[in-house]
Amino acid sequence: MLDVAVIEDPAVAEVSLDPVRARLLAELAEPGSATTLAARVGLPRQKVNYHLRTLEQHGLVELAEERRKGNMTERVMRATAASYVISPAALAAVQPDPARSPDRLSARWLLALAARLVRDVGNLITGAAKADKRVATFALDGEVRFASAADRAAFAEELATAVTSLVAKYHDENAPGGRPHRVVLAVHPSLPKE
Repeated sequence: MLDVAVIEDPAVAEVSLDPVRARLLAELAEPGSATTLAARVGLPRQKVNYHLRTLEQHGLVELAEERRKGNMTERVMRATAASYVISPAALAAVQPDPARSPDRLSARWLLALAARLVRDVGNLITGAAKADKRVATFALDGEVRFASAADRAAFAEELATAVTSLVAKYHDENAPGGRPHRVVLAVHPSLPKE
């Protein structure tokens, strides 16, 4: 089971967004049959079976094992991932595009950058999985509390200068066999902890 799977196909996204199927996916972090799931979610086994077949057809669940029970075979299913992210690629022509209105101080531009990040990293993960390789990435996450808006602006300016300097130091346009990497840094207000 993958930690996170990226959904790029609009049909798969639609299937995963159905509330009953989303609940079944959550329940299938641990393998279960239609019978055991029906008891957990309070639905008839036949209805659960219908949803499981749909989830299986779209690659969101897979067969974990088959058990003989009397004269029938019970199929035990599991989710293909612990969690799922729907890529903006599933939205095709209406996916966010940071090139439309680049504004480093805009929350909407930040969201478009984040959407591109999800789409690109999702594509990299998919390609790496097919090639049985890992993706070279690095992420940094932290929190800073600013005393004032002026401090926040000074921080943003200093951060931009430092990153620009680092990029200039290490970027080599003509490096033989070199591979471009995207750098995305974001500063936004933190949400209250739940």
